[in-house]
Amino acid sequence: MPATSTIPVRIASFAELGAAELYALLRLRTDVFVVEQECAYPELDGRDTEPGTLHAWIADPEDPRTPLACLRVLDEPDGSARIGRVATAPAARGRGLARLLLAAALERVGDREVRLDAQAYATGLYRSFGFAVCGPEFTEDGIAHVPMVRSSSAAE
Repeated sequence: MPATSTIPVRIASFAELGAAELYALLRLRTDVFVVEQECAYPELDGRDTEPGTLHAWIADPEDPRTPLACLRVLDEPDGSARIGRVATAPAARGRGLARLLLAAALERVGDREVRLDAQAYATGLYRSFGFAVCGPEFTEDGIAHVPMVRSSSAAE
């Protein structure tokens, strides 16, 4: 696999995604969240298709149709952004792919406030991008989560 600095991050709206790309992203998310983490929730929540939603992913350089990691960025009604569905294929973990995705997504978001619900073990990653805990830890589908926010001033 190439050095992380040379790995391209793809970002597209729902309208820009091809059917095969969308299927591959949803499959990765389902494999990680529904199968691996046993989170029984509606993965298809209707937000992927919203005009302001962005999908970011890193494809396998040996098979560009296969995403190794992905996330989505939602436009919230208050003008902020929400990052979620951050997933990395088990075989691709530990390579810094989530960090690359997050950096690309935050660059695209610009100076807007950004919120997310981090799995508790991953708060260090998000803190390194200027996120701060903004509420109490909670459990969702048996997994500890922490609400975090990066204020618009942190982006400057």
